[in-house]
Amino acid sequence: MIKIFHLTFVLLSILSFVGRVILSESHPAILKQKSIKVAPHIINTLLVISGITLVFQGGWLSTDYGWIIAKIVALLGYIGLGVITMHNRGAVRWLAFVGAMASFAYISIVAVTKNAFFFL
Repeated sequence: MIKIFHLTFVLLSILSFVGRVILSESHPAILKQKSIKVAPHIINTLLVISGITLVFQGGWLSTDYGWIIAKIVALLGYIGLGVITMHNRGAVRWLAFVGAMASFAYISIVAVTKNAFFFL
């Protein structure tokens, strides 16, 4: 059940990020609404809580947990690149956006494979 919640929050998180980037280009005034500002923080908090719950529920800390650390580092990169995306314009915004999407893809693949070095 927690896995379904976690996957739902993953989907909501990425959709809210991409949606906010689109809104920032087309209708930036909408981003000033309180619900648009607060909702991503709530979604991402629930995403992290459900992820931590899954780690403990799955007993993944009792085995090789390098993949979890890789996901955490990539998550920090995703957050940083997301902040750069939302606070910049032009080429910097789009490079950060592509980097954030690459981080999201990496996190997703590591989650499925449980291997931080799946590309080797």
